[in-house]
Amino acid sequence: MSQVYKSSNENIITAFFNFLKLEKGLSANTISSYSSDINQFLGFIKNSVVLTEVKSNLVNNYLDSLNKQKLNPKSISRKISSLKQLYSYLMKTKLIQENPFNAVIMPKIGSSIPKPLSENQISKMLNAPDQTTAIGFRDKTMIELMYSCGLRVSELINVKLMEVNLNQGTLLITGKGQKQRLIPMGEYAADFLSKYIIQYRKLLLKAKISPYVFLSNRGTNMTRQTFWYCIKKYAQQVGIYPLPSPHMLRHSFATHLLNHGADLRVVQMLLGHSNISTTQIYTLVAKEKLKEIHQKHHPRG
Repeated sequence: MSQVYKSSNENIITAFFNFLKLEKGLSANTISSYSSDINQFLGFIKNSVVLTEVKSNLVNNYLDSLNKQKLNPKSISRKISSLKQLYSYLMKTKLIQENPFNAVIMPKIGSSIPKPLSENQISKMLNAPDQTTAIGFRDKTMIELMYSCGLRVSELINVKLMEVNLNQGTLLITGKGQKQRLIPMGEYAADFLSKYIIQYRKLLLKAKISPYVFLSNRGTNMTRQTFWYCIKKYAQQVGIYPLPSPHMLRHSFATHLLNHGADLRVVQMLLGHSNISTTQIYTLVAKEKLKEIHQKHHPRG
């Protein structure tokens, strides 16, 4: 009987992922996260029940099992959120009449303040790659572009040649939910990107064809993991600890703009945040920096 349940569950999940991709326009990375969370739930129920027949008592048992694993509240919240999305879809498609996750109270998560790099650390990172090699020049250009434009890693590695306008100094970026935004590049980033495309990209392409701007040494488009490795390697070279993640360049972009007087609404547009409350977290970082400067330089600080 479990094989029958397994087949039914696979059909439900396939339909749900098609909905996420085709109707909600979610990225492959986001769908992969949903898949991981839902598969963990399937492992818990061991395909002993069809997803459409799950009741609240089983949901409570699953919550207990997550708490016993001593996971942090953020991880538990994400896992439950994925399942809530699944069951909202099942309600929408009238496959169930009652949502067993409706009564679930999400764990309280303290607001985590982004940790940007300092402007001095950013300068060191930008100077770390060996610009005499194709790989080094590519890495330098990617770091310049990510910091100059505040891109997400997925946005950076998926930039295509047709989305680059060097004459206007802009990038057409496709962000979360397939929402597009036009971003101005800084002068340094635009200069490096132009030189990379004209001089170095063809060395990495190795007679292959690719629509992507940034390529691996095999001529294929860069992966998140490869860029993550690059950031950590250069951070180690210049002595930045703890080792930063690529996303910290995006945090730094937002924080440094606000520190230099940029309007919050402008930063929101550049980051591609649909809700300004998501952007406002960076004002807390900027205020902390102002307090630090005051304490350091004011005679009564």
